[in-house]
Amino acid sequence: MRGIGGGTVQSATLEFWGVFDDRNAFEKVISDFQNQNPGIKVLYQQFSYEEYEKKLIDSLAAGTGPDVVMVHNTWLPKHGDKLKALPDKIPGQKLPLMTIQDYRTNYVDVAFNDFVFNNQIYGLPLYVDTLALFYNKDILNSAGISRPPQDWEEFNSDVEAISNLDGSGQIIQSAAAIGTARNVNRSTDLLSALMIQSGVRMTDTDNTGASFGGRVNNTPVGELALKYYTDFANPSVRTYTWNDVQHYSIDAFIEGKTAMMFNYSHEVEVLKNKSSRLNFGVAPMPQVSSTDVRNYANYWGVGVPTNSKFPNESWKFVAYLTSKEGAQSYLSASLRPSARRDLIDLQRSDLDLGVFAVQALSARSWYQIDNTAIETIFADMIDDVNFGRSSVKDSLENAESRVNVLMQRRR
Repeated sequence: MRGIGGGTVQSATLEFWGVFDDRNAFEKVISDFQNQNPGIKVLYQQFSYEEYEKKLIDSLAAGTGPDVVMVHNTWLPKHGDKLKALPDKIPGQKLPLMTIQDYRTNYVDVAFNDFVFNNQIYGLPLYVDTLALFYNKDILNSAGISRPPQDWEEFNSDVEAISNLDGSGQIIQSAAAIGTARNVNRSTDLLSALMIQSGVRMTDTDNTGASFGGRVNNTPVGELALKYYTDFANPSVRTYTWNDVQHYSIDAFIEGKTAMMFNYSHEVEVLKNKSSRLNFGVAPMPQVSSTDVRNYANYWGVGVPTNSKFPNESWKFVAYLTSKEGAQSYLSASLRPSARRDLIDLQRSDLDLGVFAVQALSARSWYQIDNTAIETIFADMIDDVNFGRSSVKDSLENAESRVNVLMQRRR
């Protein structure tokens, strides 16, 4: 289209697909971007988590897909071939939208590791969320526990102090929702977190095979992490505090049936809305080592599909959305922890987000060839131990071989 004075003004309507966030989360940032780029319009569409990935794959295969998409932090191995890397130069821009050095400077390390491949940028993080410890202040106070546990040794002691069984071994008061697969929200993330903290190498150095069943310095670290996790659901162990007949972890926590659970930042609002009287706090994730802090990341970024009709304009929007100005608008509307280093300090003292914002600095993830399939494999691994179908060692080795089958199929 022709602009005043005969110049050409770009005209593009970008379809932006997302999940979890409603339109309100992006209203201001889209409005600000459109004001600065009058020729570009952005239309946001939200999908449910259950339908999002399939709709996205189907639409991209049909060539009718969106221009900007939300990308889970584990998706690059699975869907990287469907994404267009950030161009080195965009027509009309004197400087590149972002360099590799800019990425390292602006965003926390886990985002670089998840979204940059072969020095090509395939996604920018909207935020970074991590698992943290939610605790019932009243239950801890009643047990004489002055502060939430900072490491797993303290966690074990608190579990023993809080857990209460009746004469027949039934759990009357659970200390923590941990140890099973299906009735613990994000159980497989929690097991991955324990493995990563324990020094488990989840995949080999070139990411061609799973290695979480292997030894590190001659220690079966993966085995120890799986045993530690499942022992909380083992009636013959002192830390027994949870089993498959307990209510779903979030419900049990709201009901006061369990004193602690592990979850992400979005659960803070959920708990407040479901039970305004619940006296709970959020503490940093307990650690294996106080000098090598490792937190587990689960979050979404944004990228541009290879068949976007307007790839340059789409990348301009993605760069603005995740800039300091754009991210501030999004984060304040969505109440999520920052992926940008320059905004973490602004959130550090926030009562609800502070813990999560700081933990983003030490967040880790691992190379998952198919996050959904691996979630099922890890849940089955936990169940195999809990139901006595196989030993800890055999369950771990079986899960590793199942993940390896997935990885070989993708080569």
